[in-house]
Amino acid sequence: MPLVSGREGAGGLRFSHELGFPGVMYSPNITPAGLGEWTDGEIFQAITAGVDNEGNALFPVMPYHDYAKMDKEDIYSIIAYIRTLEPVESQIPERELDFPLGLIVNLMPEEHELPDMPDPSDQVAYGEYVANAAGCIHCHTTQDDKGMMIPELLLAGGNEYPLPTGGIVRSANLTPDEETGIGKWTEEAFLMRFKIYADSSMVLPEIRDGDLNTVMAWTLYGKMKEEDLRAIYRYMQTARPLSNNVEKFTAP
Repeated sequence: MPLVSGREGAGGLRFSHELGFPGVMYSPNITPAGLGEWTDGEIFQAITAGVDNEGNALFPVMPYHDYAKMDKEDIYSIIAYIRTLEPVESQIPERELDFPLGLIVNLMPEEHELPDMPDPSDQVAYGEYVANAAGCIHCHTTQDDKGMMIPELLLAGGNEYPLPTGGIVRSANLTPDEETGIGKWTEEAFLMRFKIYADSSMVLPEIRDGDLNTVMAWTLYGKMKEEDLRAIYRYMQTARPLSNNVEKFTAP
């Protein structure tokens, strides 16, 4: 982050052993140059069920299990947006999954009955919906060795993300625990933590090898609607407080 201008949707992001993944995978090209022959139904199936247009199972680094908790109208909007991306030609290598994951991955996809989006007036339910769609719950909930979220550790953070520039950054504890989470954060402080990145005068620091970096897409989340960010905060304040003192960054 931030995204490289002109390369939106072109794919090629590498997920490998160095980053803690069981093999080597690459994000695919989802511009019209990559999805030109896909139908809307096939894109919908990939987003919500984890199967591509040739029937191949997607590895759940693409969090289709989470996207299957979204209203179908939101998925339709995402597909409509993807269709407007500028076509970018790119050659994406085939993935190479470690054994036996190359076989197990075929058992992971499943179709879901997508729910309706909660009424925004129900701030907690709506905030949970947005937090799921934005990936907050997935990244900030402790996962087991198979990459599945542990419900008892909802929003407790601690997931490790090795950085290309060296070192390991960890997701923060977002439960309302007052000592190790965000229990002492006010709603306004939470909001401004995001909105400073929406300021056009904000200058991101230069990151050198070995420096603290982040996988948190602040520049994108900063563009979210204020009412959505407030709803996320109100949802998170209803989570069970969990004491988990996360070490933010370990230098290489």
